[in-house]
Amino acid sequence: MMDSLTFTRGDLATASGILTATASRLAERGEPLWPVPSLTPERLTRHYPPESWRVAWRGGEAVGTFALVDRDPLFWPEDPPGEARYLHKLGVHPDAQGQGLAHMLLAEAVRETRGAGCAFLRLDTAATRPKLRALYEGAGFRAVDEREVKGFHVVRYELPLR
Repeated sequence: MMDSLTFTRGDLATASGILTATASRLAERGEPLWPVPSLTPERLTRHYPPESWRVAWRGGEAVGTFALVDRDPLFWPEDPPGEARYLHKLGVHPDAQGQGLAHMLLAEAVRETRGAGCAFLRLDTAATRPKLRALYEGAGFRAVDEREVKGFHVVRYELPLR
């Protein structure tokens, strides 16, 4: 059985490191997801407040990260305040992949979102990412629609929590 994870908030430098390692590994495999230069702490702070970052730790190792925000006007502009939390930049460090950690990260995001009294956990992902889409669908998310956002073709997903 896998050890449990502990989560810290606001550790932007560690989150950036995990995302950079993840993006680099994906690019090496010919599956680029995020441009590495967009993952510096300074660039991430432009879009996500430092307190939105969660870092998952197993023992002394940082193994995963995500940002959880209370509004997403770019991808979900029509949403009323307080209805949902929005998950961004879910990443598992390459050295820890293949151990079910993505599901554990999603479970933490669900726990926090439910604790905030929100009806939905929402996210978006590139329409051309079958592995990510399968991950989210396997975790119970349902596709809401597909749309173009700033030149990216995305699928918007939501998980009802009530």
